[in-house]
Amino acid sequence: MSIIRFDDVDVIFAARPKPALDLLDQGFSRPEILQKTGLIVGVEKANLAINKGEICVLMGLSGSGKSSLLRCINGLNTVSRGKLFVEHQGRQIDIASCTCAELKIMRTQRIAMVFQKFALMPWLTVRENISFGLEMQGRPEKERRKLVDEKLELVGLTQWRNKKPHELSGGMQQRVGLARALAMDADILLMDEPFSALDPLIRQGLQDELLDLQRKLHKTIVFVSHDLDEALKLGTRIAIMKDGKIIQYSKPEEIVLNPADDYVRNFVAHTNPLNVLCAKSLMTALDKCVFVAGEYCIDTTQNLWLTVNPHRHLSSVRTGATTARVQLWSPGGRMDVLARQPTGVPATTTMRDALQIRYETGHSLIVRDETGTVLGIVGDGELYRALLGHNLSAPLPAEPARESSVA
Repeated sequence: MSIIRFDDVDVIFAARPKPALDLLDQGFSRPEILQKTGLIVGVEKANLAINKGEICVLMGLSGSGKSSLLRCINGLNTVSRGKLFVEHQGRQIDIASCTCAELKIMRTQRIAMVFQKFALMPWLTVRENISFGLEMQGRPEKERRKLVDEKLELVGLTQWRNKKPHELSGGMQQRVGLARALAMDADILLMDEPFSALDPLIRQGLQDELLDLQRKLHKTIVFVSHDLDEALKLGTRIAIMKDGKIIQYSKPEEIVLNPADDYVRNFVAHTNPLNVLCAKSLMTALDKCVFVAGEYCIDTTQNLWLTVNPHRHLSSVRTGATTARVQLWSPGGRMDVLARQPTGVPATTTMRDALQIRYETGHSLIVRDETGTVLGIVGDGELYRALLGHNLSAPLPAEPARESSVA
């Protein structure tokens, strides 16, 4: 079940949104509505479901509606029309129509937010900033101290607990903001371009730290970004927005491989595929490899062939007439110890790892699923095609097998 669900949500920045809503229903665009009524359409007909434990990234250019949509979740923006359900204690609370008491509960117990500009109180210490939300919850002092110490250690700021915000770097201030949100013990984190004001190296480091924290804490995170590489790195799924509309909502690989329209296609045109694509999307399926006398050719230049059993598990590999050994690699495994021989890899292997394995071993990769079923092959052609941004669904040019290979 989704933990957050938008159903046909419209956001008009006005106390009386009806004129703009009527024009939306008649098919008028955002600029036309602004011209006719002076009202701004922040979000139009948003439909989105976010599952528990996901990182959903809302991305788009400035003014696309991503922050406007995010701020509906905790009621900072008012939903003009539609429903916005957030699951809480087995109930679906409609943020668009809930009571003030219910909204207060959601803000203090269920949802926490990390802001772009840190939003730290300069007169308070790091410890006091993190503790502030816990005081608002009415937690006892002993409990507050314990929780603050835990979160300081989690974000690596224990030794800075008594410093004021101006004594910290930008990256450290953002970690204080993250610790403050985590201390609230909310299952849902809203992050509104939290790293955009930071230097690139600090930004990358905080992205890695966020992913490490997510592996430990399993929060549901809604993250706003205008940087596609950041979105592709962090997102379980990505919603690309334009003019207040959600244009495509898909997994990162789907966004890159199958953009919904020219707008999304232009977004991903210069994307670095190394951390996005995986072996399964790169590979040539086994059934499309050269098949002769019960064997599949997995590398014509090296005269490399394999056979599979009826369950499509690997039976044997040969180079010409010589039997070849196959080594297996798993994510996190060392690359520098790989031998110069064929290598089996999981279907989830990143393109970055696939490139290095190909370099270290000098052979094509044999892609297998979690049961050991052989799915396909990743060689030079597949890697070059992805690096050049060519259509991965199109077959590679056929290469005739050497005569000696079928002997």
